[in-house]
Amino acid sequence: MASYHLSVKTIKRSAGRSATAAAAYRVGERIECQREGRVHDYTRKQGIEETFILTPKDAPDWATDRSRLWNEVEASETRRNSVTAREWELALPSEISAEDRSQITRDFAQELVSRYGVAVDVAIHAPHREGDQRNHHAHVLTSTRKLEAEGFTAKTRVLDSAKTGGVEIEQMRGLWAELQNRALERAGEVERVDHRSLEAQREAALERGDQLSAEELDRDPELKLGPAANSMERRAKWMAERQGREYKPVTERGAVVHAARQARAAFREMRERLDIARETYGTAREEGQGRVSAGLAALRAATAKDRDRTPEDFRERLARVVDRSRDQDDSPKPEGRNYARERLKEIMEKDAGRDGQSAVHKLDGHSEYDLGEGTGREARKPSVNERLKDVLNKPREKLEIEGEREQERDENENENTRDRDLGEGHSL
Repeated sequence: MASYHLSVKTIKRSAGRSATAAAAYRVGERIECQREGRVHDYTRKQGIEETFILTPKDAPDWATDRSRLWNEVEASETRRNSVTAREWELALPSEISAEDRSQITRDFAQELVSRYGVAVDVAIHAPHREGDQRNHHAHVLTSTRKLEAEGFTAKTRVLDSAKTGGVEIEQMRGLWAELQNRALERAGEVERVDHRSLEAQREAALERGDQLSAEELDRDPELKLGPAANSMERRAKWMAERQGREYKPVTERGAVVHAARQARAAFREMRERLDIARETYGTAREEGQGRVSAGLAALRAATAKDRDRTPEDFRERLARVVDRSRDQDDSPKPEGRNYARERLKEIMEKDAGRDGQSAVHKLDGHSEYDLGEGTGREARKPSVNERLKDVLNKPREKLEIEGEREQERDENENENTRDRDLGEGHSL
């Protein structure tokens, strides 16, 4: 499932950062900062798939030179605590192609240029070789001033203001979600991303009747591993896959997270099986099947391990299950026959062998000695089914009488034991 992430950060001088260093690191190039007199060389950085610069139409020619661009950004800011650049960090869907990831990132960057009139420097990064291989992402670095024909001019206060900044960012979040969903739709993906808060998503799920999604969104946030523990767990997973064994967490936090994920997976599996059973039962009842046969069909569908995931295949499999139940359980039944008893006989004969045959014979009112010599209780030990049926078939009065007899027999045995003990004591 595609995940949504968009965060906005600022590059501040008060934090000891510069726009030249940030740009050099993200694009993997060498940039000499004229203001600081330092050289930021990240040409050995790997995992950078694509970089490009977008500027307004009337921007000067030097704006396409990355080193000149960000040195001009630094020169345009004179205060010691200035915010020199703004970074938009974007998560890119792994479900779409590299070309589509590049295109939606370019479309988002172009919207930033058109909306705010700023210069935009984009770097698309591949997943880290030791991390999650779905973690495609992009770093979009923008100036905090408008870039016009004469250079950098006014600040983009609409993003800095407390009244308008949040609204603007929320609109850009919605645009980024829309761009991703369009790309996912073109790729044939069913899942969609949602930029809204968890509470808003939960309310929307409840409105459309999706209780499972609402419960999933309402759960507590997952425990964060942290960089060190996360690295250790990734290494443990890689070693387990390489050695062909089951992954076991190596840290305490990893064990907690792993257990929580397994519990959620088991819960989702249980809910899926329950939904399949309900749908199978409803379909079977609509087609005129009895409750027993519909229940058996629902049970078989819920316990099937090779369930198909597509709706078309699911309907075909559902039809096969229902047809099989109809053939086995819903054939025309003459009156006067107890089909529940006959079904019980088949199950007991199959699962219990000779003991099951004896118990089934007793269900029909016959004695176990009618099965033949050597099969009675004298010739073999009674089975669990036989003992259970004996208890169930005995009248209540008979059970009470036998219970009293057993109690009297136990009391007599206790009296005899006491007398014997007393006699032995006197002999001493």
